[in-house]
Amino acid sequence: MVININTANLTGLNGNIISVEIDITRGLPSFNIVGLPNIAVKESKERVRAAIINSGYEFPLGRITINLAPADIKKEGALLDLPIAIGILLATQQVIDSNTSQFLFLGELSLSGELKMVRGALSLILEGISNKIEEFIVPYDNARECSLIKEAKIYAFKNLKEVAEFITYKDLLPYEDDDIWEEKLENELDFSEVFGQESTKRAIEVACAGGHNIALFGPPGSGKTMLAKRIPSILPIMSYQESLEVTKIYSVSGKLEKNQGIIKKRPFRNPHSTASKVAIIGGGSKILPGEISLAHNGVLFLDEILEFNKNIINTLRQPIEDKEIVISRFNGSVKYPSNFMLVAALNPCPCGYYATGIRECKCSNYERDKYLNKFSGPLLDRVDIFTFVRPLDYNEICNKRKSEKSINIRERVEKARIIQRKRYAEKKIFCNAQMNSEDIDKYCKIDLKASLLLKQVYSKFQLSARAYTRILKVARTIADLNGKEKIGDSDVIEAIQYRRFVNNNIV
Repeated sequence: MVININTANLTGLNGNIISVEIDITRGLPSFNIVGLPNIAVKESKERVRAAIINSGYEFPLGRITINLAPADIKKEGALLDLPIAIGILLATQQVIDSNTSQFLFLGELSLSGELKMVRGALSLILEGISNKIEEFIVPYDNARECSLIKEAKIYAFKNLKEVAEFITYKDLLPYEDDDIWEEKLENELDFSEVFGQESTKRAIEVACAGGHNIALFGPPGSGKTMLAKRIPSILPIMSYQESLEVTKIYSVSGKLEKNQGIIKKRPFRNPHSTASKVAIIGGGSKILPGEISLAHNGVLFLDEILEFNKNIINTLRQPIEDKEIVISRFNGSVKYPSNFMLVAALNPCPCGYYATGIRECKCSNYERDKYLNKFSGPLLDRVDIFTFVRPLDYNEICNKRKSEKSINIRERVEKARIIQRKRYAEKKIFCNAQMNSEDIDKYCKIDLKASLLLKQVYSKFQLSARAYTRILKVARTIADLNGKEKIGDSDVIEAIQYRRFVNNNIV
């Protein structure tokens, strides 16, 4: 008799339903797994054998054939251990059950029969729900993650014996966690801890209100990193859908902690300048998400961006524009979301003091040009706001007067975002930074005085068409923060101010 067990396998962020077919016949003892298994799946033979014996059951002597259907999809990972073990116990009638088709099984087994946490469980539960499977048997350490899906009945277990007894007696209620939706934002960094820097804080507020990319430039020690790390504290709180997207990415990446529930904090990723292209973009043998996807719905902070490899910096252009990345390798192609806010920090020159007025710059013109040329024109065009972070003077440091709290800034940011969500309710965009040329023509209405001012600036500084649209987008955000329907000249003046980059050059 052939036994069928439902399970699932990961491909990128999505899952595929897999049917594990077990057949045990007489013959010389053998254990074969077919259906495009990778090395980890093939090695499950030894884990399953030891787990069954150490759980107090007998491992059958005979010809065991495991088929993983459909056979044309490559099967990866150790999460097929549990369905294979349960299938063998059912086939040898050591466990009795009339109907296992109602369940989907996930879990890696240790040699002692313990169930270990698997990555990507959330995506696999969603795939099961879409295939009309409502009951799931998972490792206990994946329980909170899987229970995020309201339609799913989650049964969580710590070892193989518990699973076998549940299948026989059905003596357990679905897992529930009443605290899973609670938001926890304690120990968050706050802007009130930053002395001075009011103009930079205003620029960051505008960037967060409109979802704009921002570059912080200034001499070493001026506080660029300190400011950047506090940006998540003023971003709008994530919606349920945004939280679910982020949790899925971290689950697939294996970065969820044991029994961690939904991720409510917006991600803040800060890769080192020596990070490889695969680490930033994603890929590898398992085609895992990179930093740009781990920063989805949050912040990607590139400290000293010009210290990164120039090729890596240039690869950011397409994900910034498309809000997603397609990674193609010899063993497949996957798509990951990458809707992040880019925050870049840089010095104005290699020594860090060019045009700052603090001390004399020791760099030659050639060294400065070579350094700044890493920030290529196309990437510069995708940064909406540039702001100079000046060093604090002695009185500001000694005064230690705390400034506005993050919660107050966040309130203004959220009000601006609400205006934008209502404005773009019928479109697939959520903030001003995502507007295309058609949207700019429709929603960026400016008065006559602002129009004349913008015309003068465009002609004098020979701005590109992209720079012109960036100014309008930022001006639209400033008008939203000010509660104005039409963009005024003061909004345009402030927006132009944010296009100044190194020595007051407008880009």
